[in-house]
Amino acid sequence: MHAIMVMFDSLRRDMLPCYNPDCKADLPNFARLGEHSVTFDKSYVCSMPCMPARREIHTGRANFLHRSWGPLEPFDDSMPELLKKAGVHAHLATDHYHYIQDGGATYHGRYSTWECYRGQESDQWIGDCSLPKEEFSPHLMNSPYMPDILKPIRRRSGWQNMANRSRMLKEEEFSQTLTFDNGIDFIRRNAEYDNWFVQIETFDPHEPFHAPDNFQSKWFDPDEPFEKDWPNYCPVAENEETISNIRKKYMALLEYCDKSLGRVLDVMDELDLWKDTLLIVNTDHGFFLGEHDW
Repeated sequence: MHAIMVMFDSLRRDMLPCYNPDCKADLPNFARLGEHSVTFDKSYVCSMPCMPARREIHTGRANFLHRSWGPLEPFDDSMPELLKKAGVHAHLATDHYHYIQDGGATYHGRYSTWECYRGQESDQWIGDCSLPKEEFSPHLMNSPYMPDILKPIRRRSGWQNMANRSRMLKEEEFSQTLTFDNGIDFIRRNAEYDNWFVQIETFDPHEPFHAPDNFQSKWFDPDEPFEKDWPNYCPVAENEETISNIRKKYMALLEYCDKSLGRVLDVMDELDLWKDTLLIVNTDHGFFLGEHDW
């Protein structure tokens, strides 16, 4: 038996064709997945933030009942670790940088093997002293509702994110692409063997909504670029045009995710894995894009 879990972060169900046939994004591979699989209509999230949701995936327990964001504890029963101890090789391919930060740094070690690709969001990756760290934040949506205490953090985050983006100019350089490269390589090399689980997990379409240019060109005129792609967690203070463009940024990134999902479906077709392989596609939570004034 084999198992593949493809996990996205901040994936909105109402923008997927299996839940909404009128969704605006072009997602042929999510539609293709729906033809192969069972769609869950009542799957409820307990703890939505990144690491609390992942602790629940590992342990099967509701994290929010006793604590907020944090690592796996030594006493936690971890799903991939239980697989490993039972002789099932568990591999993690991810670009979710919280796995290697304080608060999340005890998850990836529970797998038999793991790889993490750098550069998402505010991952402390590329050091560039040429960027003005105190003022630089052109891609952040500065809202009047943002508390003053958080503004320096957003400025630093914006500097780091832009430094990281300098290493992601082509689609093949994006961390999402590298993550799926690694997971698919694991599948190809181990398809003939039994008893393995691979978790291919990307931080996308989490904000900032940064997609390769070939996906953004469908939604935006290259001669009239729209740069803002990192909405704050706060009440809406932007105009309708800005909100509409932010949604387009999200959908461009969603279409990039769809292409990556299609790569997994292609290798399952090619290697005839549908007969003996469990495929799970999931997310931790969605994201408000102006709905309910948030």
